[in-house]
Amino acid sequence: MEKIKSNCIIPSAAYSVPKSQIRYFDPLLQKAPEVGDLLFGEVSELGHHRLVESRSGRMHTINIGTRAVFVFGNRYAPDQYEGMVPDSFSDYVDLFSRGGVIGEVNVQNQLIGVPTRVHSLGYVCNSEGKVINTRDHVLIKPKKESRSKPGAKLILCIGTSMNSGKTHAAAACCYALSSMGRNVRAAKITGTASLKDILLMSDCGAEYIADFTYFGYPSSYLLEHDQLLWMFNAFDMKYGNNPGNYIVVEFADGIFQRETAMLLKMPEVRKRISKLVFCAPDSTAVFGGLRLLRDEFDLEPDAISGLCSSSPLAIREISGFTDLPILQSMEKDYRKVFGIIG
Repeated sequence: MEKIKSNCIIPSAAYSVPKSQIRYFDPLLQKAPEVGDLLFGEVSELGHHRLVESRSGRMHTINIGTRAVFVFGNRYAPDQYEGMVPDSFSDYVDLFSRGGVIGEVNVQNQLIGVPTRVHSLGYVCNSEGKVINTRDHVLIKPKKESRSKPGAKLILCIGTSMNSGKTHAAAACCYALSSMGRNVRAAKITGTASLKDILLMSDCGAEYIADFTYFGYPSSYLLEHDQLLWMFNAFDMKYGNNPGNYIVVEFADGIFQRETAMLLKMPEVRKRISKLVFCAPDSTAVFGGLRLLRDEFDLEPDAISGLCSSSPLAIREISGFTDLPILQSMEKDYRKVFGIIG
């Protein structure tokens, strides 16, 4: 094995792994990669992603020749790539996200460039030569698996797609609750590693934050029912036991997306929802989304938010077919927002 320099970039996808354990890589081991395996690699071609987010949240500029740790995982992103963990070891892999998730691109959005390529230098291993995997490192371990009393009020933010405004709606909820003197915790249960979303919730008043990387997953794409429910319940049981508190939760991507749809159909999730905020980019998306939520999930939102909430004309159009309140996430009128979700 060879040593990894102490100043090496460790991405947010490897958030749960202690930095002290990332010291060696094995240039000879060529086993089939698994979700969560850490790889030491060198950027060989620059493409769409030219930044890598570290475990501290800093954005590092990468160049041809930049060496860093990366994490094998799957990604679902209609605006960018669908990528998968390859079936066998390869000398070159694709960078899916700024969080350092790598694998093999399956399809990509035609409006973006080709993926940045990474030359595989070797798996990151511990001192005994075992490949380090993020799934062996779980940061949230609640003491109990269930509660007999009511838990914290849960506000769930969902949307039509990625980039529909869910994170800013969740952040607005955190800001409103904390500004009104309420204790709030926040989580993003699905998506691809990116600390910026939960860090925004923290900046807006969330006392504790977490996402799937805290449970050892670089992304949630293609996880099974029990894995998704485990993460949801673990965060809830760790931080949502006080009925006087609030927890704000975001599900990534849209309600058509596999994992989001799975979670919305789970009775264990549905019974925990106190308020449901539905985010969309425009009035047409709101119209179709409301119908889909009703027909497929038997759900009725308590508020509309997202990109559409920043447009007075879109709000006027939405008011033509629904009386649901509009949560204006960019305005951050915390008293008005609290009146909707409190």
